[in-house]
Amino acid sequence: MKALIVDDEARVRKAVRLLVDWEAHQIGDILEAGNGNEAIELIRKEKPALVIMDMMMESGNGVELMTWVNEFAGNTKFIVVSGHNDFDFVRQTVRHGGIDYILKPIEAEMINGAVSKAVAAWRSEEEERSHRQRQSIRLNEIKPIYGEKLLSALIDDPINAEASLRRLLDEGVIPQSAGSSRLILVQTDPGNNQLLKRFGGDSELLYYAIVNICNEFLQLPRKGIAFRYWGGPPEIAIILWDVQESVTELINRINEGIFLTLQFRMHFGISSIGALPGGLPAERAEAAEALLRRNLLRHEDYFHFHPPAEPVNTGGEPPIMFADVQEEWRLAVISGSPEVLSAAAQHWTHELSRRGVITPELLNSWKADALLFRSRLVREALGTQADSALAELERTDLLNPPPLPGGYSFSLFAWRDWSFGLMQRVSREIADRAAKERNPITDIVKYIEQNYQSDLSLQEVAGKFYVSREYISRKFKQEYGINFSDYIGSVRIDKAKLLLQNPNLKLSQISEMVGFHDVKYFSKVFKKQVGSSPKDYRSRITP
Repeated sequence: MKALIVDDEARVRKAVRLLVDWEAHQIGDILEAGNGNEAIELIRKEKPALVIMDMMMESGNGVELMTWVNEFAGNTKFIVVSGHNDFDFVRQTVRHGGIDYILKPIEAEMINGAVSKAVAAWRSEEEERSHRQRQSIRLNEIKPIYGEKLLSALIDDPINAEASLRRLLDEGVIPQSAGSSRLILVQTDPGNNQLLKRFGGDSELLYYAIVNICNEFLQLPRKGIAFRYWGGPPEIAIILWDVQESVTELINRINEGIFLTLQFRMHFGISSIGALPGGLPAERAEAAEALLRRNLLRHEDYFHFHPPAEPVNTGGEPPIMFADVQEEWRLAVISGSPEVLSAAAQHWTHELSRRGVITPELLNSWKADALLFRSRLVREALGTQADSALAELERTDLLNPPPLPGGYSFSLFAWRDWSFGLMQRVSREIADRAAKERNPITDIVKYIEQNYQSDLSLQEVAGKFYVSREYISRKFKQEYGINFSDYIGSVRIDKAKLLLQNPNLKLSQISEMVGFHDVKYFSKVFKKQVGSSPKDYRSRITP
């Protein structure tokens, strides 16, 4: 088991190390971080079971860290050790699931008691999760009894919807009394690698696990049915025909069941009530819109109704648009300074948070605008080289994908890091290509390729390109690992190897054609570079 100590004072971290009886709690690996941002990186990498943290730190404060842990590492337990006897801090600790709030100076008995409680809670939940997961996997190994294609057809095939409904009624999947419906979409996130790992990377198994958990709460009281919706991107849909019960109470029970098994809470888009089956297409659109327009800053809101409530704008200003920061991003990219790039990335995420409203719809728009900005800036800076530069940047996008705007959880840290990385890669690509364009060695190499048959001297080439002989010699050593004359020799020998494939050409002819006026010298240089004489080389490559 691993533990992480987070405090910006080294002496406090040392004190915690000495006061806690790690061996008694069976904790063998103790990590340290000096601030919240550093802690997040360690938690992502090491996945500690326990975090002992300060509340006030210079970079990444305790509330931000607790929020992140609660959203992204919900199985990690944390204890706050603080010098501030502040009720609001205590309330935040409780609200985010903290085990204890301990005031400095730290007493050994108190912190060991808190650690013992945290370890016991972690082990109990881990055992419960393992049991529920094994149970779900066994259920998912059995082919679902429900006709998912028929249920999907109720939504996306209006022509055959009535026929599909009759079959589902005949098979007892939907009760004969059902006349109205409410459709709910369960937010899925194919990019959640942490959750997928528990299912061996099998997203289908994960989806069926969620469906089975939902149906545990729907089947016995016959309130509705959950299923994989096949009419578009991977989605889990719930059709409720018992629309009298409080939908929030029902979904809250389902979400608690999902949390116990998967240690994640899901978001639910909820439609208005309509006729069954005619209202289902519109209901699905309503549920999708409710998820798309949910305020991601309201971390504890998991139920999203249609029509979406107007988000409360705590800053009193309209949501920030990309046009508001476009010039700042452009200047940052041109500067190439990591500090300026970081400040630009930090500024827009700060503005997003300050204004109080961030929706998946807004982030999708931001992402599209940022990529369009990149394309325009690269074309403006590189001209004819822009297409190849953009192709290279798109390849790197595969290794650095943006966070999913509508994933299970939302983190401003992740969007800040993505925007910083996007600007940094654009800046480097533009700078590297511009430097290469200015590098006379590129033109010198082209000149050698076109004139290798001639007597090329270092002095002649230096004069033609207005650089010193020393510059050319140094650059060829740096970029190719050989001197200028050896590079010309390698070009000539490469051309000679191609000409040797023609059995009608004599060695003396080939020697002249590639710039050697003495066939014996040509043979000597060829053997030195290739390892065999031109004659032996030709005998190997020609029948």
